[in-house]
Amino acid sequence: MPHSYLKPLLDNNGSKIILLVLDGLGGIALTQDGKTALEYAKTPHLDRLAEEGTLGQTIPIRYGITPGSGPAHLALFGYEPLEYVIGRGALSAAGINLSVKAGDIAARGNLSTFDKNRNILDRRAGRISQPDAAPVIALLNQVQIPGVEVEVRQVKEYRFVLVMRGDGLDSSLNDTDPQETGVQPLTVEAQNPKAKKTAELINKWIEEAYQVLSDQPVANGFLLRGFATDPGFPSYEDAYELEAVCIAEYPMYKGVSRLVGMDVIEDVGAGPAGEFTTAKDHWNEHDFFFIHIKKTDSYGEDGNLEAKAKIIEEVDQAIPILLDLNPDVILVTGDHSTPSVLKSHSWHPVPFLLWAPKTHRTDHETSFTERNCARGGLGTFPAVETMSLALAHAGRLQKFGA
Repeated sequence: MPHSYLKPLLDNNGSKIILLVLDGLGGIALTQDGKTALEYAKTPHLDRLAEEGTLGQTIPIRYGITPGSGPAHLALFGYEPLEYVIGRGALSAAGINLSVKAGDIAARGNLSTFDKNRNILDRRAGRISQPDAAPVIALLNQVQIPGVEVEVRQVKEYRFVLVMRGDGLDSSLNDTDPQETGVQPLTVEAQNPKAKKTAELINKWIEEAYQVLSDQPVANGFLLRGFATDPGFPSYEDAYELEAVCIAEYPMYKGVSRLVGMDVIEDVGAGPAGEFTTAKDHWNEHDFFFIHIKKTDSYGEDGNLEAKAKIIEEVDQAIPILLDLNPDVILVTGDHSTPSVLKSHSWHPVPFLLWAPKTHRTDHETSFTERNCARGGLGTFPAVETMSLALAHAGRLQKFGA
């Protein structure tokens, strides 16, 4: 149970909490005069919350460790990411409500572009569109091998999930994605003796699937990552006595929410304003709202600082929708940093804003930026403590001890 010491302290007082996660929010400025996307953006509403509330910064996993999105979100939800380990495949499957039971194997896939020697030209097949990718993924779903059942489903655009079901499967396998171009995909290898049979089956399926896609003009290959099975996590409601809900556009974040027992709203408005309006429409049904913004991370990975700043500005412009709901606590942060100058996730601390007008302790900071957060009153703390802070400021934790 995450934070089991909190269980006897919980007080379900009906207060409302919003956890707003701007994926990959943090950035770095390489010079003293340089700016991150968060510093470049005009954010009067977030700056107002910063001035009224308290700032800090989180360490998603441990100092110097670059996190994936799955463990970084689990940390924000209060699940120690080094204890509650989950692969991207199970997250992707849960995101589209595709069953992965204990013993099944799931992997996340990217359609890709290979040359005639099967060297990787584009890991994402030019970010092929949803309708263009659908028939290619349908071809993959037709590939079957003896002894197991294989199901392939589209997740979003060029992304898909592969699920293999059968006896004696083990998810201790390496990725086929080398995370670079100009080289061939990696061969799946067992990470322990029990997974040897599974590695052989996966490699056999991969080879047949490559042959099926060989004449495709763009998406003539694919890469697999994050082999995993059902992790069997304890539920959010049991851990925190919260009626929690996920509001997210991208399936993976719906997946990690399902795995911890949150409700997931499928019909979500587009963009920050649309997502915040969805929260408004369901305000009376829940008391904890996890709202996820994806494009801050996407533009960070593209190295597009201006576009990342623009998304932050769109979030800021929509903040009044949330404030009009009169929540008791608003937390604004990221799951990890994705600096535009690095075009990737990074190990840098993540900006964190706590606004709880009845309980917060103000500091001297007046703007929501990385530098202000580094000086903020909350200091630098593990992301796994986020839920303790949220519950305390919402008046949901009683005194510990006599």
